[in-house]
Amino acid sequence: MTMAATLLAAEEAQNPLLPHAAELVVGSFAFLVVFIVVGKILTPRIQKTLAERTEVIEGGIKKAEDLQAEAQQTLEQYRTQLAEARQEASRLREEAREQGAQIKAELREEAQAEARRLVEAAHAQIEADRQQAVAQLRAEIGRLSVELAGRIVGESLEDEARQRRTIDRFLEEIEARPEAVR
Repeated sequence: MTMAATLLAAEEAQNPLLPHAAELVVGSFAFLVVFIVVGKILTPRIQKTLAERTEVIEGGIKKAEDLQAEAQQTLEQYRTQLAEARQEASRLREEAREQGAQIKAELREEAQAEARRLVEAAHAQIEADRQQAVAQLRAEIGRLSVELAGRIVGESLEDEARQRRTIDRFLEEIEARPEAVR
């Protein structure tokens, strides 16, 4: 067993789970140096960088919120302007309809006035033509009457004043009859 005891003692001396005292002192000193360097130098820099990034991110978020609020306000302005434009377009359409109806009424009145004028002119022309026809008929009837009377009487009725009186009396008798056509 002596050999076994020697092997056991050798194994205990080389146990990897238990560090040597010199390694433990050097490791502790290195840990303290790293802890101090990290705690005093790196940690403030890391915190400063993180704070800057936080500020940048928060600034970006604030800027995005501001831009979003501005975009929302602009959208509301556009919607308001669009609603106003629609109202204005509706008003203009209504005015155009009213003007169209007014123009239509004016044109209708002008057309009716023109039609009345044309009818009156036609009536005046018809009356003038009738008067002219009556005058021509009177002259023709008078001439034929004088000629017929001259043949019946057997003498010439050349006296113009007498012809006129005779013709006028004859035409008055014709016009006085109820069945006379005018």
